[in-house]
Amino acid sequence: MISNNRIIGIDPGTGILGFGVIDISSKGVLTLVDAGVIRTPANQADSDRLFTIYKELNEIIADTQPNIMSVEKLFFSQNVTTAMSVSQARGVVLLLGKQAKMELFEYTPLQIKQAITGYGRATKAQIQEMVRVILRLKQIPEPDDCADALAAAICHSMNMR
Repeated sequence: MISNNRIIGIDPGTGILGFGVIDISSKGVLTLVDAGVIRTPANQADSDRLFTIYKELNEIIADTQPNIMSVEKLFFSQNVTTAMSVSQARGVVLLLGKQAKMELFEYTPLQIKQAITGYGRATKAQIQEMVRVILRLKQIPEPDDCADALAAAICHSMNMR
């Protein structure tokens, strides 16, 4: 049975896009449903990479049936090319969320770090460890893109309370 509150968190990227799906029980207990990354080859054309993200994320959404999407907002980047590429991936993500009729929420990296650790300048390692503790996992979720996506989902679950 699918929970009324199933959240997919997304850490957008073109080369590596992190995703994490969690359920929230009626008592507020968070449970991992699925998590991982979508990888695209650096030598591919942007259109091919975006299409791969679209196809694979669409499958993940169809398989897990989340009703809420929590996406990390793009942090200002010194590298304009990278920022543009990540923005395009975010566009694909938001489109898929709307197509699946999900409620969409966006959080800055600072908001996510504060929600997860209580500290806005938390390190990647601190985020990974808190995600592991909150979801009662045996191991730290890796790579960090996967942990960041789970952190985005957890952040939204905390804002729902």
